[in-house]
Amino acid sequence: MNATGTEIRTAVCVKIGDSIISDLLMSVYILAFIFGLIFNILTLGPILQQVRRQNVLGIFLLSLLLSDILFIFTMPLWINYYRQDHHWQLGVMSCSVAGFFYYSNMYISIYLLCCISVDRCLVVTYPLRSKTHRTSCYAWAQCVSIYAVVTVLHVMVLFNDNLQDAHDGRDDRCYETYPMEKPVALFNLLRVGVGFLLPLLVLAVSYWRVLATVGQSPGLSAQVKRKVRLLSFGVIGIFSVCFAPYHILLLTRSLIFYTRPLESYCEFEQWVHFAFSCTLALSSLNCVVDPVLYVLVSNGIREDVKVCCKRNKTTQTNERAPSRHNTAKLNNQII
Repeated sequence: MNATGTEIRTAVCVKIGDSIISDLLMSVYILAFIFGLIFNILTLGPILQQVRRQNVLGIFLLSLLLSDILFIFTMPLWINYYRQDHHWQLGVMSCSVAGFFYYSNMYISIYLLCCISVDRCLVVTYPLRSKTHRTSCYAWAQCVSIYAVVTVLHVMVLFNDNLQDAHDGRDDRCYETYPMEKPVALFNLLRVGVGFLLPLLVLAVSYWRVLATVGQSPGLSAQVKRKVRLLSFGVIGIFSVCFAPYHILLLTRSLIFYTRPLESYCEFEQWVHFAFSCTLALSSLNCVVDPVLYVLVSNGIREDVKVCCKRNKTTQTNERAPSRHNTAKLNNQII
């Protein structure tokens, strides 16, 4: 770090004191931990059933669930961090590991959401031609590639970046060191462009094609069209609510760092600090809404949940449904 940056940091670029917002952030992480763990565990069985049937959507859902579970297991560390009023008392390495799982989950989730949106687009717009490409092997290859690329990139950042930049030893902060370094600011800009704006564009175009195709299809019932619209708007809405505020502020902070003097930059960081912390906490809610959005909306998986919860269902009831089930199965492939 250069001398100017050291002087600014020594003089405390951003003062983080005791605040009721720390309790608010802790509450958000506690709720995300509890409901995220419950929802993901409850939906694990039904998703595994879809994977056994070589269902492509089920494979994406399982990959999403595994990423969420790994992140959820690190949430108690962040809960303790905010309970201690932004003091990380667990060492430098644990701070880096917790941050690694936090940000890896964020971008693994974003790209898996993109894969799901593209898959839905192919099913609706090219139902026949997409059959040759929508295989379980192809879906697994996509998931493994996303995990590998995101993991390698974050491992490279951890090894090339000084761990002290993640953990501020003087104030015992974790990923709240100020001012940011130039390589960090550049990496933030890349994260916003490649990790958020590009996937958002892909997702928006995919669901725009889905909505346009479904709206012009006379063979689909009004109920199926409504569910497709709900899924489409739900994905875009959740994507925007969970990830957009964080990336917008991240982009703004990085641009201010490049365009303003350090003193002015520190004033800005002080002003937006808790707002930025809130957007980061908001992004953690994706591990709660992922299973709700993609599992409970899907008829096929919702039926598996009912089977898991009501194993003593009578055979007579099952025999009445086949014709209705077979009719709905074709429409469920679109959803």
